This record gives sequence, structure tokens and C-alpha cells, in this order.
Amino acid sequence: MSGPPSRLRSILNHLTGEGGKSSQTATPPHIHHLSPTFFLERAIAIEPQGEAIVHVTANGVPIRRTYQEFADRARGLAYYLKKKGLKRVGVLAPNTPAFLEVAIFGIVAAAGTIVPANYRLSEDEISYIFEFAEVDCIIVDDEYAHLLSVFRRKKSSVPVIVDLDTDVKEGPSSGQYDQAVLEGLEYDAANGSAGWEGLHSKKDDEDDMIAIPFTSGTTSRPKGVVYTHRGAYLASLANVVESNLNQGRCRYLWTLPMFHAIGWTYPWAVVAVRGIHVCLRKINYPLIWKLLKEEKITHFNAAPTVNTLLVASDDAERLPQKVHVTVAASPPSGYLFEQMTKLNLHPIHVYGMTETYGPVTKSYPMPEWEELPDQEKYAKMARQGHGFISSLPVCVIKPDQPEGVLINVAKNGVEVGEIVFAGNSCAKGYFKDEEATRKLFAGGVLHSGDLAVWHPDGSIQIFDRSKDIIISGGENISSVALESLLVEHDDILEAGVVSVPDERWGESPKAYVTVKQGKTLKGDDVIAWARNNGRISRFMVPREVEIIDELPKTSTGKIEKKKLRAMAAAKDES
Repeated sequence: MSGPPSRLRSILNHLTGEGGKSSQTATPPHIHHLSPTFFLERAIAIEPQGEAIVHVTANGVPIRRTYQEFADRARGLAYYLKKKGLKRVGVLAPNTPAFLEVAIFGIVAAAGTIVPANYRLSEDEISYIFEFAEVDCIIVDDEYAHLLSVFRRKKSSVPVIVDLDTDVKEGPSSGQYDQAVLEGLEYDAANGSAGWEGLHSKKDDEDDMIAIPFTSGTTSRPKGVVYTHRGAYLASLANVVESNLNQGRCRYLWTLPMFHAIGWTYPWAVVAVRGIHVCLRKINYPLIWKLLKEEKITHFNAAPTVNTLLVASDDAERLPQKVHVTVAASPPSGYLFEQMTKLNLHPIHVYGMTETYGPVTKSYPMPEWEELPDQEKYAKMARQGHGFISSLPVCVIKPDQPEGVLINVAKNGVEVGEIVFAGNSCAKGYFKDEEATRKLFAGGVLHSGDLAVWHPDGSIQIFDRSKDIIISGGENISSVALESLLVEHDDILEAGVVSVPDERWGESPKAYVTVKQGKTLKGDDVIAWARNNGRISRFMVPREVEIIDELPKTSTGKIEKKKLRAMAAAKDES
């Protein structure tokens, strides 16, 4: 509860307008500017002793924290940053409480901006992100502190705070991070104990920047995407609705990296419903199954590749509780959804990109689908669907038009065009890159670069990225569609398809596949199977199938087609 100084400050702000503004320029009473940071302040007002965080620390100690403890730690870091005058804070960490509670909430409560970086990148790439974003402080997990060596040589004056991810809360063995939290709490106490009233969980301008997550940068330098308080707030509430987070107390398992599009805004969404965050430092399939069972997980998010390996794990078994699994990052197959459902892992298929705060469309299952054969039902579930409740409808426009010319394709499930977005789902633009922002929003819509068809029911279905389309003898082959068909082979675990030169047809598909544990397979066997599969058109049959141990993937679980094409080119040259 706020003390007398905080209550007097609130009364003064009410009479004069927040921050000393006159009542004539204050925000009118029927409006408040939106910020998802307020969800934490609201949670402790309702249920301070509710369980908030479950985690096993880097030193192997299980910890559980309440929402009050969560909020106190966020508040401590916020006051530390205010004391030091730090505003733009880089974060390099796995899915730890420090990243969740203090970095995501504490930085913003100090009126700062979050700049997360992918710890799977090289030292040079990480240095580029933090330099370009002009961070004035970095919070780093001890395991990944060595990745800052290049940045520290260039920017030695930027303070670095190391988190040990330990259960120790005080003293030298707690580490710099926990000591900074304590210093911030002491600073607040020494200056009137303003608590959350002295912080910024509510904004003066909801269009201000809240975070700068970076794109994956698979074809060029990664771009910083500007997230606003308003956009993050609305995206969070959309995820509450679309992923059914508000059905009882959700128990959310952190398999999705928090650095990726700020965890698709789920750090805020789960707090909005006072759910329980079960943190996970690394993907470990036996551990995930253990947590699914012991912690009675109700929700998690993961790319199709993660779900593929999860259902193939030796520890896989049907769970007693229903688990909502939000699936995105790359197009899944209906076959994968069928396997997941048998284990009581119920897929919620969404689609989006960093520039849309993560998910922005959903495949909404229809009651009549239950009357369809399983193969057809799960194929419909694998569509990318319709726009979220907080966004405008998604559209598919004709490609190869002059810049800014927007013409919708026919809703016939055949004509291929580019997916575009508009409205609340869109990020503000690219940080310090006006030309890229202009191209992103050409014609007043956000261009995805993904090709799709538009079905008569209004749902969209990804056909492919434009650069991944295979044109063989005049026929367009979707690598996504062919991959989905190949994984129906009983012995194939994953498949990645790319184009290779063909003297007769111009291009032909080549497939790289991995094999399920305990199985053996030859490439010629797969080609023969594809030729005899009635669902694979003759022109789609791969010219070559290569069996490999593991498909190259991005940090977010997407198959790296660029690396597969390089592998194919290298083999042709040899």
C-alpha cells in the first residue's frame, strides 16, 4: 500500500495534472494511455500472494515467487536505473526470472526501453545490435557474458550488469544483478518510499517506444523494430483471448525465447491474467515432459520444429490435462497437429512476424470441422486463418504491382499473393531506418513478404516465401506444401525443401530429411514413396532426397533455407 507521501503526490497530480501539467492539458478522464507494464501493478493490487514464477536456477535450486516478490524485484531494478539515469537497456539472457520480472517490467517502469538480443548470435552480431540501438546499459546472464567481448572493447564505458541466476538474494554471491535490485529498493526507501507511484507503469503517451526487438537478419543486417506501449498492450490482450489464457489460472511454460519479439508479448499477457510463469533456461525435451506433468502446464508456445521433436521424444505420453499450444514461426503440417492432439497437446495455430508483435492471425476451428475426416480437419487447422480480435482483417494482395498499388487476390484458394496487415497489429516501424520503414508500409499496409492463397471462407494459407518458390517446367511448387507431405512418411521426422538447377525443367525440388530415432531410410526410398503417393503431384516429386542428421534452423525454430541452398550448391560444385 502506498504511504502518505505517495497519496499526497497522487492528489496533487490529480489537481494539477500529472507531472505538473495544467488541468487544461491533462488527459481527459475518459481516456488513459495504455501500457502493459500496468498489468503487474494491477496484479499485486488484486493478488499479491498469488504464485507468479516457478524456476530452477542455474545453480540447480528450485524457486517459487509470488506476485509481490515479482513486483518488488522489478521495482528495485527500476529505481536502480532511475538512480543511475539509464534509459535504454540491452538484455542478453535465456528465459530466466531476471529477464521476465526485472528486465521486461523493471526497465519500462523506469521509463526505459528494452533491447533484447539473441544469445545464439555471434559476438559481432550482438555487438552490432547493442551499438545500433545505442544502449546505455546491458543486463547479461553469466553464461553468456563472454558474448559481449566485442561490444565491451568498442564501448567500454557502457555498464554491464551480470545476473548469476541464483537463489542467493543478498551478499557478494548473489551477483551484480541482485545487488542492483537491492540498491534500487534502498534508493526508493531513502527517498520517501514512493513505490510504484514513483515509477512509470502508466504512460503520458502510449505511442512512446517500449522495446526494440530485432529481426533475425537471415539475409541482411537485422533491423530494430519499434514497439510502442499501445501496440504491446493490445497485442497482449489479444493473446489472452486467442490463446485462452483466461480460463482458470494458466500455468505457462517458457519454451519460446523471451528475446524473440519480447516473447510474442506473453510476458505481459500472462501477468494480465495473473498466471504462473514456469521459466526454462534451455530447450530440453525430457525436462519439458517432466514439467508438463509435474507442474500441470496448461499453455506453452513453440515452433513446429520444437513440437515435432517434442512428440517424437521417448518421454512423450498422453497428458491427463489439456494443454493449449500456440504454434507459429513456420507453417506446420496437419499431420503434426494430429500427432499433438493425440497427446492432449491442442494446437492453436497463429501466424505473424516481429513487425506485428508476434502472432496476428489465427486458424479458428469451426464446429463443422469435427464431421470431416481427420486428414482434412487437421489440414484446415494448419491454415494461417483470420486476423486477431485486436487487428484489422488480414488481406492478400496481387504481387508484382507498382509500389503502393493494392489489389486483393480472388478468394478462391488458388490465386497466390502477398499477405499484408494494417492497424493495431503493426509495429511503428524500423529504428533509425526511414527508407526501410517506408518500404515496409508502402501503400499504407505492412508488407510481410509471405505468399499465400485466400480461401472462400476468408482464411489465408501460406504458400511460401517468394524466394522459396520452386518454378519447375512452368509449375509453381510450394516448398512448404511439399515439406508437409513428406513428413507424412512413417520414418521421416523433419523435411526441408529447396530448389536446385535442372537442365530440363529449369529448377527441381531437392529435399533434405531427418529420420526418426531407430529408423533407417535411403533417399531413393523416399523418392519412390513420393511417386506412389497420390497426394504428391508428379512435378512435385523431389529430384533428389538427402538424409542428414539435423536440419539447420534459426534461433526461432525456422528451417534455414539459405543454408540448405548453400549445401546443395556446394555438392553440385564438387
